[in-house]
Amino acid sequence: MYDLLYDAWLIEKRNIELQKLPKGFFAKMAEYIRKIRQEGRMLDRKSPKANLISKELTNVRKLMDELVKLRFEKIISYATSANVAEHETLTLEEERLFVGVRPSFENFQTSIKDSMRGKIPKVDEVIIPTKRILLRFLKEIPAIAGADMQTYGPFSVEDVAIVPIENAKVLLKRGVAMKVEIE
Repeated sequence: MYDLLYDAWLIEKRNIELQKLPKGFFAKMAEYIRKIRQEGRMLDRKSPKANLISKELTNVRKLMDELVKLRFEKIISYATSANVAEHETLTLEEERLFVGVRPSFENFQTSIKDSMRGKIPKVDEVIIPTKRILLRFLKEIPAIAGADMQTYGPFSVEDVAIVPIENAKVLLKRGVAMKVEIE
């Protein structure tokens, strides 16, 4: 499994275009991480094998974070450009992100183009966006009511989602998710 993750990360890093991941990739990685953690719990923490397993888990998480960041940047780039990402290269989790970002960006572009033509954009209601944070889920959780009154989830292990900061703070504090940093 480590080789599968490493190869996916390396191919994604070396290519400008979004690369296709094997079907169920994130679910497989979640299972792999779960097995590593389970194996580590059964060992004496001071043993050499426990040390190796701990390092493997750290490396797997770093590779996963980097892979998610690389793919996220590419998806956002696709969503905000004239290019349309080939849906075969998107995982189901990434498809949700793309489908949500693309229409918002297109509406924004239309408003700007109208303004540049001297047309006053019609805005029915101004919704003040809630600050949001990108999270990677470490545990399964049911759907939650967001601070912005929208429903988020349910989430499985290794799902990635953008949630309101207020909700993110609670999820981070409980240890069910970790923040994904994007450079």
